[in-house]
Amino acid sequence: MPGARTPRRPGAIRIALLSAVTVAGLYGCSSDGEKESPPPSGVPPSAPASPVARSPFTGLPAKPAQVLAVKIDNVQAARPATGLGTADLVYVEQVEGGVTRLLAVYSAHLPDRIGPVRSARESDISLLRPFGRPVLAYSGAQSALNPLLRAAPLYPVTEGDTPEAFVRDAGRPAPHNLYLRPEQALAAAPDATRARDIGFRFGSAPAEGTAVNSTSVRFPAARYTFTWSAPDKAWRVAMDGRTARSTDTGPLTPETVVIQYVTVRPSGFRDRFGSVSPYTETVGSGNAVVLRDGRSHQARWNRPAADDGTAFTTPDGTPLNFARGQVWVVLAPR
Repeated sequence: MPGARTPRRPGAIRIALLSAVTVAGLYGCSSDGEKESPPPSGVPPSAPASPVARSPFTGLPAKPAQVLAVKIDNVQAARPATGLGTADLVYVEQVEGGVTRLLAVYSAHLPDRIGPVRSARESDISLLRPFGRPVLAYSGAQSALNPLLRAAPLYPVTEGDTPEAFVRDAGRPAPHNLYLRPEQALAAAPDATRARDIGFRFGSAPAEGTAVNSTSVRFPAARYTFTWSAPDKAWRVAMDGRTARSTDTGPLTPETVVIQYVTVRPSGFRDRFGSVSPYTETVGSGNAVVLRDGRSHQARWNRPAADDGTAFTTPDGTPLNFARGQVWVVLAPR
């Protein structure tokens, strides 16, 4: 039986304070729907409670804040990562050699350090378009890709441009030793977009679905397994057969896992060893599987254009709600 879940977000007091924040147009607002008892006779009723401001990335109470995306290395030599358990949203992307890297998105909460940070890919540009103009922190990129990154609606933050936002860990070998200081990264881009709707919906689970204990996703040279943990009310992540952890928060436990089947094709870029970089197509539509509350739900995804968010529905077209909490989106080859 798995142990108690390691908290990755602030305590109840801070959450209660954040819950009172309401920002129209940026965050989804909702009330809990609970009715209060009427006041005693002669006592004027209190003002109605303000709607709760919720993150569009997790569905949890949160105040609006700038968006920071970080490319994180996750080959075996780079594990365990740092700061990954605090992310609102984590994308899994295929890179050269069939291994994967992570694109972690932060807004509601920032850890002290994130990493190891690695290089960007062409797919990141399209993947981040629905976020507006976020900060993208990465270690570098192929020289031919740099002009595209500079022209994209992003605020690129690299060690060369913003050295104060990075630190090297002497206890780790290069290139797995570069870490981001997120506060400094965001300070370098004060006009970065705040969190906004990217298509996710949160709430009650669909009535259908199949109870599952674990689900695995295979890439050419990587394997992810998501195992339901009832005590955590979340999915425990394993990479290549080993429990995935973050050095600061412990086992990785997203509440929702989306396996989004996409086309992965060769791009026009190569890495320094001459290997062709894959390009993950996230505009279009296709099948998906949504894991939440210990059940698996067949789904469809649809993103008509690069600036649009991605909608997830049941096969009959009904919006498919995610469980509130951290979301992982595994961009799996069709």
